[in-house]
Amino acid sequence: MPALPFTAPFHAAASTDFQPGRRLALAGGAALLAGSTLGWSPAARAQGIPSAAPAELGLSPQRLSRIGDWLRGEVAAKKIPGAVVMLLRRGKVAYVESVGQRRADMPGAMQHDDIFRIYSMTKPIVSVAALMLAEEGKLLLDAPVATYIPAFAQVKVGVEKTDAAGAKTLELVAPLRPMTVQDLLRHTSGLTYGFFGAGLVKKLYVDNRVSTRGELSNAEFADLIATMPLAFQPGSTWDYSNSTDVLGRVVEVASGQTLGAHLKQRLTDPLGMPDTSFYVPEAARQARIAEPFADDRTIGVGAVVGDPRMVQRMESGGGGMVSTAPDYARFLLMLRNGGQLDGKRYLSPRTVDYMTSNHLGPQVQRTALYLPGAGYGFGLGFAVRTSAGEAGSIGAAGEYNWGGAGGTAMWVDPASDLVTVFMMQSPKQRVLYRPILRNLVYGALTEPK
Repeated sequence: MPALPFTAPFHAAASTDFQPGRRLALAGGAALLAGSTLGWSPAARAQGIPSAAPAELGLSPQRLSRIGDWLRGEVAAKKIPGAVVMLLRRGKVAYVESVGQRRADMPGAMQHDDIFRIYSMTKPIVSVAALMLAEEGKLLLDAPVATYIPAFAQVKVGVEKTDAAGAKTLELVAPLRPMTVQDLLRHTSGLTYGFFGAGLVKKLYVDNRVSTRGELSNAEFADLIATMPLAFQPGSTWDYSNSTDVLGRVVEVASGQTLGAHLKQRLTDPLGMPDTSFYVPEAARQARIAEPFADDRTIGVGAVVGDPRMVQRMESGGGGMVSTAPDYARFLLMLRNGGQLDGKRYLSPRTVDYMTSNHLGPQVQRTALYLPGAGYGFGLGFAVRTSAGEAGSIGAAGEYNWGGAGGTAMWVDPASDLVTVFMMQSPKQRVLYRPILRNLVYGALTEPK
């Protein structure tokens, strides 16, 4: 079978601005990228992330090459159409590689700035927006959600009961305490997702299409979900949920803007993230959207990979955005820098520390589908590693990460001063690929920091 097209890896030989379209030397400076440019779009060309040779940043070029070799093998085996990896160390780009195609049914090699559905990697962006409003005194994290969305004042908790015949019914009881904004940020709100796990409340979510109501505005969606019973008492249990969708509506109320307009004005435009948005109505940008295989478009019960070309009313704070590897790298670089980038401050260093600390005390139960996994707690929008051990993949305490149902993933490791962005569109492979990539990246480290 002929090899599928892919772009050459980027290994900068000397400190420079990360300028697309330049012919860049490989590590060691002896050879140029043979007759190739990086193929970046003009929009990405202005993003200006500093870069340096891997060896200067404590990374082995030879070991980094394992990443591309692995991904090209997966493309050749037709497990994924393609992927993009971007790795920053000490605040500089050390490695970028794109492999395969942006979509299997059309010619065209994957490019570094191709557009991916990031799904739940939207959550950290919306969480940062909420913390920015908190710093401005427009939002209180310990305030009841009903302060911003009155419909939540009447919410009930669904408690499953089983009768003598084994039949299950749902009893509605009052919450022991109000759901707070902090609960939304850390997924202890009592809300849930219908497409993960089992239970009568989750079945109600599926029956009422709670997670697939794109025809609703954020305000209408929040009012709808407030009519659903909670799966748990607020503050009692970590359960992955529509919490950040509701948080998106809280951001709207606190800011006086739609979520998309607010994120564009306060985060994505100032940070230099031109391809990060909820929808892609422009034909030129649509041509750069990466697609999964036709038989790999299911992300959960009753939920399939959506089409960002179709603009809908809802702007899902929990999973509605698209982005590129360079865009998301700039967002993470801001966090790595303690809340600032290019001389502009978005959050204080203390707020970033607060966000990326574990917010799950011993009283908080974990469901069977505790996605952060062993060795991880959860902060405000991210999983947070609590120890170097326990987890089944390499890492360090203090690292924070999250991923998307479409296959994307990211992490920031302050102890190693490492930022990684991984973009692909394959729901089937998302769980398997993340620890493999993590082990390959950490295997390339030659200096601890």
